[in-house]
Amino acid sequence: MLECGMLEQDRRALRRRSATLCKELVVDALLIQSLQADDILTESMAESIMAEQTSQKRSWRLLLLLPKRGPRAFSSFLSALRETEQQHLCDLFTQSPEKDGTPVERFSDSPLPLPTQEGIAAKRMRTHESMEYSLDADSPINSPVLPCTPDFYLSHCQQSYRMNSSPRGFALVISNVTFDPCAAPDLDPRKGGEVDDEVLRKVFTELDYLVTVHRDLTAQGMRTCIETFCRRPDHRTVDSCVVCLLSHGVEGAIYGTDGQLLQLDWVFESFDNAHCPLLQNKPKMFFIQACRGEEMDCGVEQIDGPARTCSPGCEQRDAGREGQGDANSRHREDMGRPRIKLPQRSDMICGFASLKGTAAMRNTKRGSWYIQELNTTLRLHARDMHLADIMVQVNGKIKEREGYAPGTAHHRCKEMSEFTSSLCKDLYLFPKYQPQY
Repeated sequence: MLECGMLEQDRRALRRRSATLCKELVVDALLIQSLQADDILTESMAESIMAEQTSQKRSWRLLLLLPKRGPRAFSSFLSALRETEQQHLCDLFTQSPEKDGTPVERFSDSPLPLPTQEGIAAKRMRTHESMEYSLDADSPINSPVLPCTPDFYLSHCQQSYRMNSSPRGFALVISNVTFDPCAAPDLDPRKGGEVDDEVLRKVFTELDYLVTVHRDLTAQGMRTCIETFCRRPDHRTVDSCVVCLLSHGVEGAIYGTDGQLLQLDWVFESFDNAHCPLLQNKPKMFFIQACRGEEMDCGVEQIDGPARTCSPGCEQRDAGREGQGDANSRHREDMGRPRIKLPQRSDMICGFASLKGTAAMRNTKRGSWYIQELNTTLRLHARDMHLADIMVQVNGKIKEREGYAPGTAHHRCKEMSEFTSSLCKDLYLFPKYQPQY
């Protein structure tokens, strides 16, 4: 139980800098997690803040809550600013308003902060590291996966893929972090990549998948690993599968530690209805954390007027081998009974960390932007959101992020994730719910 409210002097300090904070404060999962760890924010408060669609609104909601969260809230907030590399905002509170001549900034319960003439300082510095931006901070969010309710399951299970088995399925994570300096001298170590595979292991374990993690495989090693995974006979008894591939990459392929490429089309083919019959009619989820080129997305200025966003298309033409059925398997079928024919590839969804031709971003301590947002969104929304909508929300969160170009502190760059889908139904994971029969 928190003691009354914030100290009056701290409340005044927050109020004095409120408009500046609303503009410049970056309220992300790490900052919220820090305040939760100090028992300043409850889980429901954290959810309500992160549910806001813009950074300014998240800042506004947090600043409304803090003065009501006890005498430790102010010092915890300053500590969270330091942990999230927002020292320049923390420094605002060490300046005397009499010395710097700054007037008190009015703050009210209005939906948006009142305008101010104060200039906007640069947001926290971000540096570049190996074609992926380094946003050094602490560990990623680990709030428990929120459970699906029985009522939600009963109202949605009929129009969605079956997701009753325990485990829900098997998950394969291949994460290449360190590359052979002799065979692949141009491929730098993926610092922070080890964070990604641990984040994925934890979140999919909580979603009731049996997760296997393999690290630092050659291209042939990845092929062998995937072939073995595809042939698992116990795919028959589960309702889905997950494959996560994390490495350096180019469009359509990822690198093994030996500098050789593994073609993604071969990966998808390995799980199609012809090559993996035990997963026919079951959802197959793929998540690819890799660059798809070296181009940096520097963004464009948003024009004034009504917002109109042109998003990249989520549907792509499947370049697989549809129509080239296995003649031998067809010959072995019982020709005397009716058969239901399936497309060569169906029931797949694949999320990519970046658009075609562009680089992906990675944090040396917290892991990649894409895996961070996927982890957070799955934990908060898998209970009541189907996977395609989760991927759309991840895209939106990635779109809001911003980094800096190689070796600079002023050429800002962006990232945009995307996904493709051949799902035929809604895909709900129904976490932590097991129907009773």
